[in-house]
Amino acid sequence: MSASFDARELRQVLGAFVTGVTVITTVDAQGRPHGLTVNSFSSVSLDPPLILWSQSLTAPSHPVFRDAERFAVNILADDQVAVSNQFARGNADKFAGCATDPGLGGVPLIRGSAAWLECKRMDAFRGGDHMVFLGQVERIERTGRQPLVFGGGRYLVAQPHDLGSVLTDSGPNIARLQAVRVATRALVELSDELDETLGLGVWGNHGPTIVRWEESRQPVSDNLRTGLVLPVLTSATGLAFAAWLPQELTGPFIAAEAASRSEANQVPDSDGLAQRLAAIRGQGYVRLVGIDDFSELYGGSISALSVPVFDPDGAMVLALTAIGASDRLDTSEAGKVLGGMRRCAETLTQRLRGSPAPSQP
Repeated sequence: MSASFDARELRQVLGAFVTGVTVITTVDAQGRPHGLTVNSFSSVSLDPPLILWSQSLTAPSHPVFRDAERFAVNILADDQVAVSNQFARGNADKFAGCATDPGLGGVPLIRGSAAWLECKRMDAFRGGDHMVFLGQVERIERTGRQPLVFGGGRYLVAQPHDLGSVLTDSGPNIARLQAVRVATRALVELSDELDETLGLGVWGNHGPTIVRWEESRQPVSDNLRTGLVLPVLTSATGLAFAAWLPQELTGPFIAAEAASRSEANQVPDSDGLAQRLAAIRGQGYVRLVGIDDFSELYGGSISALSVPVFDPDGAMVLALTAIGASDRLDTSEAGKVLGGMRRCAETLTQRLRGSPAPSQP
């Protein structure tokens, strides 16, 4: 019976299963090294210690691994993306520029890896268009480096799970750090989806502070940097915090900015601020269009959107902010940028509260 899906669909579904990344190495009968990038690696048994991996029957190095008595599993570290890419290609010399050490039987071990398993091949059997190799582990070593991760067709970074008891049992500062961790990954995905420059803002010791930027394919400026402290009264991020944080927290910063603008013979932006903040809370987001206050930083007039993310106690903990050239960024209420940001903020809020995100229509 023919399958109701094609190979591409199957690959996409299998990509939802996140794996580590390894390079399997061996030597041929002449002692020459061979290696290839593999994520089809799995443990089989602890007693005896067995692992398996699979290789395409059409791989150029398949005859070598088929006949080899030994191989090593190099579990790559998160800074070895280049190594993974190098061994995934059909290069004539995959080991060029790659530092190794000799393992059991002379099998090369790639330096800088997160861990190594040196194995004796116990069996091999065909599974469809691949050969599955079963190996007995004879020697292991672990360095403590973070492993490289792959899923959904791209490299990822392994981190501890952000939710659970940490958010409820720890203090507010730890909870805020966990919230930033959760939101950082969401920010990367949202920026890819929207192709817009997005910032992740927190309320720091000096006021609204950007702790992460994700650029679009058309960067707004070369001057974007983490740790950027923004004004409360004239930035979308600052106005978001002013709208949802307690006044006793934001008041001193607002007063200082208003006084500074008054001394410079500028109209204090604090005039009518209460009504403006109430309107922001009512609509659920901040929208600024054609702002010239940051022209030195961004190189021209910009527009911006900002939406709040709330912690389990209902307090605003993060701001998701989009910035772009005034003639490019779509700030309309029905636009995909604001829609995507609001959806992302709601999902993050639900995650931080430990409840499932609402289903989207």
